[in-house]
Amino acid sequence: MHRFLNLLIAGALLKSMLLVPHPALAQQWRPVRGGILFGISGMALVKLQSHQMDFLIVHDNKGKDEGRLGLITIKGEAQPEYVALTWPSNVELPSDLEAIASIPGTLNAFMALSSLGKVYHIRFNSNKTISVLKVFTLPGITPTTNLEGFTLQEIDGNLLAVWAHRGAGAEAATIYWGKLNLNNYQITQTSSANLKVPLPTGANVRHISDLKLDKAGILFIASASDPGSDGPFESAVYAAGYFGVRGNAIAFRPNPDLVPLYHYNYHKIEAIELVPGAAGGVIFGSDDENMGSSVKFGNW
Repeated sequence: MHRFLNLLIAGALLKSMLLVPHPALAQQWRPVRGGILFGISGMALVKLQSHQMDFLIVHDNKGKDEGRLGLITIKGEAQPEYVALTWPSNVELPSDLEAIASIPGTLNAFMALSSLGKVYHIRFNSNKTISVLKVFTLPGITPTTNLEGFTLQEIDGNLLAVWAHRGAGAEAATIYWGKLNLNNYQITQTSSANLKVPLPTGANVRHISDLKLDKAGILFIASASDPGSDGPFESAVYAAGYFGVRGNAIAFRPNPDLVPLYHYNYHKIEAIELVPGAAGGVIFGSDDENMGSSVKFGNW
C-alpha cells in the first residue's frame, strides 16, 4: 500500500513539474492590491483563454463596508487587473471568507467558505454580479473550528467535498471530507485525518492555509507562517495525499513523507488554484496583511 501511495505522490510531483506555466508567467510575484483589506484568502478559476485568465477571489474581511469578493484578470506579463464585486443586498453579509472552489460540471458556479463553516453557493453572472443560491453549514462545526480551505472534485462519480481546520503550532490541522449532494446540500459519509507540515516551523505556522483537489484525487495544500500583520511571512505547498474510492466509501491516503513542492519567504499563501492546459499551472494568491496581496505561478 505504501509503495502504491508513493507512486501516486511521485506522479503528483511529476504532474506539478509538467504544470509549470510559460516562463513569462512564472518569474515573480505580481501585486494585486495594497492594504490589509485586499488580502486573497481563496481563489477559483472562472475563465481560461489563450492569453487571459480570470479568477474569483475572496477576502477575509469582517466589517460592514469591507469587500468580500473580487475578480482578477491576468493578461500575459501585465499586472493583474482587480475589480471589486458587490455582495447581494438580499443575503446576509458573510464574515471571514477563507476559501472558494468551483463546482465540477457547472458553469460559473462556486462555493465560498467562511472560517466558521458557512458555505455560500454562488453564481457569477455575465454582468459581473453575484447571486447567492444557497447558504448551508458544514457538518461537525464546533466553537473552536477555524477553517481555511475548501475544495470540490468529482471522484469516480462522487462529488467530494474536502475542507480543513487550519491548526496552529503544536496543534495539527484536520482534513475533513464527505460526499456532497447538490440536490439537498447534505454531506454524508464524512471522515477526517490530522496533518502537520515540516515547513514552516514554529508557533505561528498554520498547517493548512488552503487546499485544492485535482481530478486524479491528489490533494494539494498550502501552509503558512503568520507572526502578525507586518510579517515576516513564509509559505510552503505540498502534495498531502490521495483520495480514492474503496467500495462505496471515499478513502484518504496521507502522504507519509511530506516534501515541499514550493517554498517562499515573505509571502503568506492563503489561496491556491490548479489551472489546466499548456498555459496553466499552479497559481498562488497571498494575504500579506498590511502589504496587501500578490499572485504567482509556481515554478521550480
